[in-house]
Amino acid sequence: MSTSHPNRPSRVVVGIDGSEQSTQALRWGAHFAASIGARLDAVAAWQYPTSWGWSPAPLEWSPEQDMEKALTEAVDEVFGAQRPEDMRLAVHEGNAAKVLLDESKGALMLVVGSRGHGGFTGLLLGSVSANVAEHATCPVMVVHGDQLPPEGSA
Repeated sequence: MSTSHPNRPSRVVVGIDGSEQSTQALRWGAHFAASIGARLDAVAAWQYPTSWGWSPAPLEWSPEQDMEKALTEAVDEVFGAQRPEDMRLAVHEGNAAKVLLDESKGALMLVVGSRGHGGFTGLLLGSVSANVAEHATCPVMVVHGDQLPPEGSA
């Protein structure tokens, strides 16, 4: 059963930030995408920090390259050499919640980790996951803990 537009594939979008929680979200997103025959979109966002303290950012530092590396490492950890053929990887500049909300328009599901990088350790739900859960136009799964999807999936 597909509820997407006939010219657009059914999609499951997963937010990746390099944290273990986002890698776990990718495992679950892959499980759901495979079980319903949907394309898996792994999406990462980056932006320059609003302040860097007293010194300028190092000239050789590239947050875009850092996020591309984090995305690739997460995908490699989950799939190894068995990456889904139609999987799409995307890295966009911008606020993570806004990027994920934009990317998930028309998706069957958006999957995010409960906490990513930059959060306070005791919080149950990070600001990005709370924001997308409140504002997404598709169902949102927020992955907590370390339980793996059922066998036979990514």
